[in-house]
Amino acid sequence: AWQEAWWRQWGTTQGFELIKHGGEGSSGLYVDHYRYKHILSVKCLQFVGTNYRRISTPRTEYNTLAGASGSDPLGVLRACDWTEAVFRDVLENSELTDQLRALAYTSGWHWRVVARDRAYSIDTSSVFEQYLQELGKNTRARLFNRRKILADCGEVGFVQAWPDQFDWFFGLLNDFHVNRWGQRCFNDKSLAFHREFLTRVLNEGGKPDLSVMTIDGEAVSVLYNVSVGGITYNLQSGYIADFHPKLALGTLHLGYSIERAFECPDITLFDLLAGSGKNENYKSRLATNHEDLISFMLVRDRLFQWLYRLKP
Repeated sequence: AWQEAWWRQWGTTQGFELIKHGGEGSSGLYVDHYRYKHILSVKCLQFVGTNYRRISTPRTEYNTLAGASGSDPLGVLRACDWTEAVFRDVLENSELTDQLRALAYTSGWHWRVVARDRAYSIDTSSVFEQYLQELGKNTRARLFNRRKILADCGEVGFVQAWPDQFDWFFGLLNDFHVNRWGQRCFNDKSLAFHREFLTRVLNEGGKPDLSVMTIDGEAVSVLYNVSVGGITYNLQSGYIADFHPKLALGTLHLGYSIERAFECPDITLFDLLAGSGKNENYKSRLATNHEDLISFMLVRDRLFQWLYRLKP
């Protein structure tokens, strides 16, 4: 659903050529044809859902290549024409990363690390109370204990904005982000992508969760989750940053969502994905697990290999 929705929105970008459709556990591949600084002709092979240098889109993590039993998922790298290949947000400790590093070595391709990050998740197969006890004192207070202070501010309520109030939900999310970060979270094209993704993911057994937390009927926090395949993915959040000096509304709202995941027998993992907060890496304090992600480049063209070796 994510792959198809992404390609529907950005696949018509000038220079994009689809090489392989994604789905069923495998990322799609395409080649981006363009001129770097209007001089050097580049053919950049990359995952559907990502783009290196040219456009900015919602981040796609846990990219991978998979093939049917007995097939060669890396055969497309040898078969198609490309200058460089950029594989973003792949599990660093994975068979794919090892295979591509080995392929680069045996083929005489240059290997460059572009970025590293860490994705965080919470094992929800135990009970919520046990999870809370294993948190630090301050983290537990921000996530759960200060619900009493929240209740003193007014009547706490929750509104499910999917599917009928999509525009209202993402309008709130953008407004909260403008106030906190100085810019919208999603532009019009990204909003169209998320609408299509959420519609498509229903056909894969997914469950969208556009949660709005209210105080006396006023929206104070929003949480964008999607549950699919036994995992709840926390894609985005937004909230009133200065609502109360003792409350972190976003963390409290997240606490309610995490608690529901523990209570749902079909959910075994609450995935916070990669990235950190504005002032602190709150995900590392909440997580029980983490996965290291790596983004790397394979450079096939000899001229480009030489140029990249000159680059610090």
